[in-house]
Amino acid sequence: MVPVSTSQTAPIAFLKGHGTENDFVIVPDPDNDLDLPPRAVAALCDRRAGIGGDGLLHVVRSAAHPEARAVAGEAEWFMDYRNADGSVAEMCGNGVRVFARYLRRAGHVTAGDLAVATRGGVKRVHIPKDEDGDITVHMGRAALPDTEVTVSVGDRSWPARNVNMGNPHAVAFVADLADAGDLRTEPAVTPAAVYPHGVNAEFVVDRGPRHVAMRVHERGSGETRSCGTGACAVAVAAARRDGTDPAVTGSPVTYTVDLPGGRLVITEHPDGSVEMTGPAIIVAEGHFDPARLETAFA
Repeated sequence: MVPVSTSQTAPIAFLKGHGTENDFVIVPDPDNDLDLPPRAVAALCDRRAGIGGDGLLHVVRSAAHPEARAVAGEAEWFMDYRNADGSVAEMCGNGVRVFARYLRRAGHVTAGDLAVATRGGVKRVHIPKDEDGDITVHMGRAALPDTEVTVSVGDRSWPARNVNMGNPHAVAFVADLADAGDLRTEPAVTPAAVYPHGVNAEFVVDRGPRHVAMRVHERGSGETRSCGTGACAVAVAAARRDGTDPAVTGSPVTYTVDLPGGRLVITEHPDGSVEMTGPAIIVAEGHFDPARLETAFA
């Protein structure tokens, strides 16, 4: 691998995309030739000195990446996702849609069904023929550990639902989204041992029947305009709260989830599988100069 550092002078291609304003730096690297250390990722995602983004999508063929070779026969492409601080993450629901949009734009795939490998498992994606149409991701099943969790902001606390969508979430239903505070500071979640690698914290209010709104603090990124796995976790938690668990009723249940950056539609099926549908937009492409990352390696 070639490290992205000041010793490398060749410009490196990138794109910028977002899904409901959850934005990403996209680095195409099919053969996994680039080594992207955490500080380089953080520099690229910096909104003042870099390109800016909530995270980075490293686009690699599964056969070329040691974490995805085992599923290369099932999914040609691996989404090597990094948080804005450079830390590695299991999954990003909005990121998968943007990842799929890039693959089609680049001519790597066509409209229809696609398998994408992630650290949270292989995700099934449907890309519509309409180049600007919403993309649907089969997010897998939610895990609901039977653990009591509390989320706190300042001197206020709420019981939260522990939901895992391939990455961990703590979902709290509140009276007003302003109750979450500014979310620049990570909310306290107890007991801390439940989430040894950190957690995404969602604050949720009702807007109508099967219609909710949320804010989220994503681990490693702070408050973001949207979180796809978080919206799925919120819909699952709301269904349990509302007594509409599809495994019990035998019927799918759909929730509309409003986020600061847009709207996602989440459907949970009786077999436990969760689908997320929403937009994915590529807004720019270009090249970055590795020498400009010098401050990341100081």
